[in-house]
Amino acid sequence: MITCIFENGNKASLRHAVVDVLVLKDGKILLVKRVKQIIEGGKWSIVGGFVEHDETLLEAAKREVFEETGWEIENLKLLFIQDGPRKNEGNRQSIAFVYTADGVIQTGKHDWEEDKIEWFNLSNLPDQSDIAFDHYDHIQRYLKDQTK
Repeated sequence: MITCIFENGNKASLRHAVVDVLVLKDGKILLVKRVKQIIEGGKWSIVGGFVEHDETLLEAAKREVFEETGWEIENLKLLFIQDGPRKNEGNRQSIAFVYTADGVIQTGKHDWEEDKIEWFNLSNLPDQSDIAFDHYDHIQRYLKDQTK
C-alpha cells in the first residue's frame, strides 16, 4: 500500500501497480535469485518490480528486465492481471500485470538485488518452496495456458 495525499489534504492508502515478466527463450524461463537481505531473499523469482511515475506498463516491464538481468526483450504479451489483495502480504498489496516476453540478447549485467540469474527448463523448475511470492503460480498458469 502507498499513502497518497490529495489536494484537499485527505490521505488514502492505495494499492500500487507492479509488472512481472516471464522471460522465455528456447523452452526455458529466466529466473533471478534474490539476494538474502531483501524480502524473499535467497529464493528464485521471475523478473518484476514497481511501475515508476510517468512510466507505462510496457516501459516498466522492459526496464525491470534489463535492470535485473541485463537482457533485452521483445514480443511482450499480457498473460493476466493479478488483482486479488493477497491479505497475507500486509501492506505489500499490489496489482500485478503479468507478461510473457522473448529474451533477445543480454547486453548488460544484473543489479544488486539479484545474486544470480539462470535459465531453467520449464519442465525442471526449482521446488515451489524455493520460488518467491506467488511466482510459481504465475509460471504454472502460463504452462496451463500453453496446453489449451
